[in-house]
Amino acid sequence: MSLSCGIVGLPNVGKSTLFNAITRASVAASNYPFCTIEPNVGIVPVPDSRLPELAKIFASKQIVPATTTFTDIAGLVRGASKGEGLGNAFLSHIREVDAIAMVVRCFDDADVVHVDGQPDPLRDIETITIELGLADLVGVEKRLEKSRQRAKTDPKLAPEVVALENLKRALDAGQVARTFARDSIETALAKELALLTAKPTLYVANVDESGSAASKARASAVQGRAREEGAQSVVLCAKLEAELAGLPPDEAAAFAKDYGLEQSGLDALVIAAYRLLDLMTFLTAGEKETRAWPIARGTKAPQAAGTIHSDIERGFIRAEIAGFEDLVRLGGLQAVREAGLLRSEGREYIMQEGDVVNFRFNV
Repeated sequence: MSLSCGIVGLPNVGKSTLFNAITRASVAASNYPFCTIEPNVGIVPVPDSRLPELAKIFASKQIVPATTTFTDIAGLVRGASKGEGLGNAFLSHIREVDAIAMVVRCFDDADVVHVDGQPDPLRDIETITIELGLADLVGVEKRLEKSRQRAKTDPKLAPEVVALENLKRALDAGQVARTFARDSIETALAKELALLTAKPTLYVANVDESGSAASKARASAVQGRAREEGAQSVVLCAKLEAELAGLPPDEAAAFAKDYGLEQSGLDALVIAAYRLLDLMTFLTAGEKETRAWPIARGTKAPQAAGTIHSDIERGFIRAEIAGFEDLVRLGGLQAVREAGLLRSEGREYIMQEGDVVNFRFNV
């Protein structure tokens, strides 16, 4: 399982610069709208400090991290829902991703034009949200019309009609579909209809290198908007991150220290994107490799085994689980076993973040 996250935003807000930094790819980031026409795709490892420690304990030959797939999507403008700019292509590319990383510009730069004049991240968020909502509204209205007709002869469809009316009312008011309760009929219908505003969203506030008061204030406004929606947000400087990504690790660390960066903005972004769909990680380790396996939170042991191979799920007997902290503290699996800390779990066991697992199964 790998999360596919689309990087979206208005033109010239730093999407492609950020994508270059994330993937160390060479994507055109020119100073004009629509320089990114076909979506560029990059697969990025999810930072996990546990992997090197496990690899050392098990003398693993290689490390395989979990990954997140990022797609750099062309800039959106007003009227995209009606086909303006690259509207139709833009919307179709968003439909293909699992989550959205919405980049908003919080920096001033006279050499980089903004399609709406001065930077205003909340206005930009509103522009994108409205266009996505208008596109969603078309699909909801079509389904509502059909459901109303069918409900005349099938009373069981009455709850669906009410839910669709609630979705339509919310979208008409400029609200997003993801604000409905997770277990609601509205959310189920939004998923079925592949509504754009139902996708988990991460706001990325792209600030300047100098840390100016204006840039900080705009980023703070973005964080406030995210909190109101129950969404996530990350503050970073795409230009600085791109510069750091182009340096050798030692030089990048020294450069980051000079800027007072305790954590890479890219690491924060990748981890936040990974968590957007409520994913978690279990680990396997041995001489061949140490590997991180992403699964949905709440997954039971047999289904987790199935992410490695379907044969392991079919022949599942039990899961032998060691705690990561116990392995590090005691120095190895045998020591964990001798201390009575190696657990044996069955089919109903719900996997926990950081479980180090060996699955026993029949061939």
